Amino acid sequence: MSLASAMALGDVASQMCWWSLGPKPSPAAVLKGNEGTERTLKLESRGGFLNLPTSPLMTCSIEAEEPSNRTELQPVNDQLDGNLVRRLNKDIGSFAMVAGPLSVSNTSAYPDDGRKVRISFKGLPGSYSEDAALKADPNCKSVPCDEFEDAFKAVELWIADKAVLPIENSSGGSIHRNYDLLLRHRLHIVGEVQLATNLCLLALPDVRAEQLKRVLSHPQALALSDTALNRLDVVRESVDDTAGAAQYVALNNLRDTGVVAGARAAEIYGLNILAEGIQDDSDNMTRYLVLAREPIIPRNDRPYKTSIVFTLDEGPGVLFKALALFALREINLTKIESRPQRNHPLRVVDDSNTGTAKYFDYMFYIDFEASMAEARAQSALGHLQEYATFIRVLGCYPMGVSR
Repeated sequence: MSLASAMALGDVASQMCWWSLGPKPSPAAVLKGNEGTERTLKLESRGGFLNLPTSPLMTCSIEAEEPSNRTELQPVNDQLDGNLVRRLNKDIGSFAMVAGPLSVSNTSAYPDDGRKVRISFKGLPGSYSEDAALKADPNCKSVPCDEFEDAFKAVELWIADKAVLPIENSSGGSIHRNYDLLLRHRLHIVGEVQLATNLCLLALPDVRAEQLKRVLSHPQALALSDTALNRLDVVRESVDDTAGAAQYVALNNLRDTGVVAGARAAEIYGLNILAEGIQDDSDNMTRYLVLAREPIIPRNDRPYKTSIVFTLDEGPGVLFKALALFALREINLTKIESRPQRNHPLRVVDDSNTGTAKYFDYMFYIDFEASMAEARAQSALGHLQEYATFIRVLGCYPMGVSR
């Protein structure tokens, strides 16, 4: 589904929980030694991750809409009926602004029918994203995927019920690629998970830390454990997934190679934990979003958070005026993120005194502490329409709770 089609609302705006108010925006790994030298590490995937046969517990990858260089794996858990693909365009319930607050008894995105909720995530079993999925729902059935976009598609194609997506880290900041995916796809935020990052140094049994010559992990994990790795004086090799690194070391019996990953990865792949909590910041946290095909219906009986994205008309102080709408209603903003519009990134200004100038045109992502069941939140978004050319509600969900 392209960005343009995801933002084309037309006459169905009243049936969906987002609004369009004008023109529609269109839509290697590196090895570092202790002397700054770099080389490339290639991890091939033929039929499975790192040359392993695919299994139901390993990965689910959905074919991309356009050709890409990444490995394409076939779904392995379900025999899909071709008609299921057509269901991803199913229209969903509305958060559309109404005269009074909404009231409903059920805040779950899915009825309780007794079956396990399937949650897709990027990575292999034992990854931090799977930890987040299990924190969101301890009884869930995890659905590993090859890429973030595959996790979205797994939900859209009904392979999974929900997806878990990391959106920001207290040390590394926002994950910009995932903000773009939120806009490109039509899933709804139904929860959030705050996960403490406990980085561990893993190795094969009977291997000591001083025997290690290199350490594999995701680039972010390597960066977050910089001080501990400097003391080891090892070569750092970036790979795509912490759990994938653990699996690679275990299956290839690499006794000179360590891994930075989670404790569950050590348990799953038979590695020993040489050290725990090796991250530089002991309070490091990652925030994950829980996404579903259908939104939950907001209430006002508990703290809620609402996430929106919008674009603004040109003019002095327009962003200030837009943000002031929330302050005037005593609505706390917890997150502001700007991203250039991908298909129309530049805005041209023609002034006869200064000549033609170009500058970036942005989309603004905002999280605020209010439920769409509250009149003040509905009023703020109604007033925002005076300045915005496009608004979409990404989700309204309980703060710090997933449903």
